[in-house]
Amino acid sequence: MTLLPPDPGHRRADGRHCAELRPLRCDWDPMGFALSSVSIEAGQTRVLCSVCLQEEVPRWRRGSGLGWLSAEYRLLPASTPSRQARELLKLSGRTQEIQRLIGRSLRAALDLEALGERTLLVDCDVLQADAGTRTAAVTGAWLALAAASQRLLEQGLLGTSPLRHQVAAVSVGLVEGRALLDLNYGEDSCAAVDLNVVSDQQGRLLEIQGTAEAAPFSRAELTTLLDLAATGIEQLQQWQRQTLAALAPGQTV
Repeated sequence: MTLLPPDPGHRRADGRHCAELRPLRCDWDPMGFALSSVSIEAGQTRVLCSVCLQEEVPRWRRGSGLGWLSAEYRLLPASTPSRQARELLKLSGRTQEIQRLIGRSLRAALDLEALGERTLLVDCDVLQADAGTRTAAVTGAWLALAAASQRLLEQGLLGTSPLRHQVAAVSVGLVEGRALLDLNYGEDSCAAVDLNVVSDQQGRLLEIQGTAEAAPFSRAELTTLLDLAATGIEQLQQWQRQTLAALAPGQTV
């Protein structure tokens, strides 16, 4: 595989530069009964993320003094061009993999001792899928988690914030020899290499999921993709901070 050098003049099919994120948008608290909720849009991908509180922990966690966070992820039936059947009795391997990714990423952001023996239940429901649903879910769920932590403090249920780290995620890939940031479906479906990267505010990696769809790729190409992901995550985290600063019911950022 030959990696083409960066070309500032190159435009993708949707008009973006190679290192440009899709347009981001956020609606706060579309679900009034949740502790917090957010609808995040990354281009044509839309994910509804909510956080609920449960005043108990799983049985194996009882008596530890530590809290827990559990995540669920679903594609809603009309989220894709061909209707997705609801996963009722058995979750697909893909769904299980993604919700475990979300759960691991968010637990890494928390001080579970500060949470006490409580469980935060995070739900990520994909309203529209145009690739990058898992990375948008992580990025949006962290926003909802940050708002939930602040509200628990304001309600006097917690004495200190359980939030330790900022977390965001993005996809990168090699498409026709070019390293691209934040793939849409058209790019993702023909990518020779596809990576999903999660990291904290210090650039420390929480998770890398990647594969070569055709020919193997080199260590140098991996480094190029990780560097590109780092620039995207830095932008996402800046957007997260701005979004939190503007937090208000019904606020759009």
